Amino acid sequence: MQAREKLQMETPPSLSCPSTPRWNVERPFLTGRFLQETKGISRLADTKGLSLDSFSPGMDKAIGCYDTAVQELIVIDDLMSALIGIEGRYISIKSVHGMEDCITFQVDASMDLALQDYQAMVAQLEHQFRLGRLSIHGLWFYCQPLMGSMQALSTVVKKASANNCTGSAVLNLLQSQSKAMAGDNAVRSLLEKMTQCASKAYLGILERWIYEGVIDDPYGEFFIAENKCLHKDSLAQDYDAKYWRQRYSLKEGIPGFLANIAGTILTTGKYLNVMRECGHNVQVPSSENSKLMSFGSNHQYLECIKAAYNFASSELLNLIKEKYDLMGKLRSIKHYLLLDQGDFLVHFMDIARDELTKKLEEISVEKLQSLLDLALRTTAAAADPCHEDLTCCVERTSLLKTLGTLKDLETRAFSDDNGTEEPMSITGLETFALSYKVQWPLSIVISRKALTKYQLIFRFLFHCKHVDRQLCGAWQVHQGVRALNLRGTAIPRSALLCRSMLKFINSLLHYLTFEVLEPNWHMMCNKMQNAKSIDEVIQYHDSFLDKCLKECLLLLPELLKKVEKLKLLCLQYAAATQWLISSCIDIPKVEEVSDASLMSDKSKQWRSRSLSLALNKTTQNITVTESILKFEREFNAELQNLGPILSSNSQAEPYLTHLAQWILGIRNDQ
Repeated sequence: MQAREKLQMETPPSLSCPSTPRWNVERPFLTGRFLQETKGISRLADTKGLSLDSFSPGMDKAIGCYDTAVQELIVIDDLMSALIGIEGRYISIKSVHGMEDCITFQVDASMDLALQDYQAMVAQLEHQFRLGRLSIHGLWFYCQPLMGSMQALSTVVKKASANNCTGSAVLNLLQSQSKAMAGDNAVRSLLEKMTQCASKAYLGILERWIYEGVIDDPYGEFFIAENKCLHKDSLAQDYDAKYWRQRYSLKEGIPGFLANIAGTILTTGKYLNVMRECGHNVQVPSSENSKLMSFGSNHQYLECIKAAYNFASSELLNLIKEKYDLMGKLRSIKHYLLLDQGDFLVHFMDIARDELTKKLEEISVEKLQSLLDLALRTTAAAADPCHEDLTCCVERTSLLKTLGTLKDLETRAFSDDNGTEEPMSITGLETFALSYKVQWPLSIVISRKALTKYQLIFRFLFHCKHVDRQLCGAWQVHQGVRALNLRGTAIPRSALLCRSMLKFINSLLHYLTFEVLEPNWHMMCNKMQNAKSIDEVIQYHDSFLDKCLKECLLLLPELLKKVEKLKLLCLQYAAATQWLISSCIDIPKVEEVSDASLMSDKSKQWRSRSLSLALNKTTQNITVTESILKFEREFNAELQNLGPILSSNSQAEPYLTHLAQWILGIRNDQ
């Protein structure tokens, strides 16, 4: 400090700290300066008794033309200029190849005084030189303390040039060199100061990202990239939408001191962007402690980043949960796509039966949509404010084929032969699905991929419900002829088979609903209540869907094919039985039964005897008996094969234990 005060007293005004913001030294100034300095050198020579008769400032003479003592004075003068980056008369600055423009040296007036120690030393040396007290050996001696710093700077410049370092690479280089010079306090301090100065622009970019969600990076130096080709609308339209994962992503060249928190920085800006896209006013609390002043060793910048993340995360989570009612939307989807609210489905299946039994190319989706709207308006679903977001669609492939095309699902290989050929008679009953309109920002959680998984579960449940209704119809037909004398016929055996099939499909539906969907739903809801960020919500929701897909057998092709085969047998049997009994005997309809109460007892007895005779005649037919026995054999064989598969899989997948017990129970009942 005393040396600095002494310098200020002794340094001539022309060499004191610059009063203008920057120095700009170019060739015309150098010529004028040289003329001025020659007069000073002449005076110095006179004090030493030297002759400068041959020294002419206007002539470009080689330095060797002068006396040795004069040469020393000239060299010292040029060295003074070179020490502060100014080209001298005989010591010149060479242009770097490819950079032939005039060289400009600029020093910011706002630079910390600690970094001007070097300039102070040069000014002191020049003052001593003007007084005639400095020799080359003295100059060399006084420069020794700063040789280490100059060497470190030279190393940094060479490495930066050799590796073409820009942006974060420069910060990493400065930081690594600072650590390498940890034993030299002066050099380390210099490099740390340089790191702080170099990081100011980077801090500005980082601050805008974590406080505004904006990338202000005109030179592409920031480590977060924005892919403007990806749009938010793709989340609700594209199964493989990459918007949430790749709209903003990390690039290479992350600064070393931000490597461990780069993911948090990325997420913070993403959350702020979502709120801005929603028109939500993003106001990050600001204070002096929240300013990113430097990447110092006190790690204050890490605390600022974590605070910004916590704010952005909680604000976005509250926005989606409260304003956009995420859980309300999920409950509505559960009502319809997971068949939690079944009254509308029963009504829809009744009024849409004719359309759903058509082949794919004959189905009118518009008619199905109008029938769906009618079912929603005339049932308890009308009270749901979200029921208008429900739509219907008809897929072009069967469930097994669809599962085989979704390569991202963790399915054991679906084989294209045997189990997954497209049935020739596929109808709307196998391909009908519900969909749901989801708007931004809920599409971040309920994306097209998530809805597709809901639809896969719905199609499986819907078809199981259809099989159950068909078997219930067959069972009602059997119950309608119980009053008749059926001894010696195949009808009682057919009724037992129908009961076994009903028990199978009811056990399957009970397992899917009460053993899989309901427990997993409640687990997901509990986790979402404690979620700290929207990414956690997405993770819990995706895990719920993946777990349901797996436990609903949709990711276990071997089991699913067996279940589909059993369902097909049940449908074929139900259709054959209804046709057999309904067409071979005249079963009274509901209206006829009500009118029969007006008939006399005599006419009732006559009708009963007629039905018994007709039924006995039909069921005694060997073809009818063989047909029922064939269905029984095939169903029992498939059930027999399914049991061991369930038992073996339940060891690795405990959730199959109950289903295995029920299936084995059906087999044992037979």
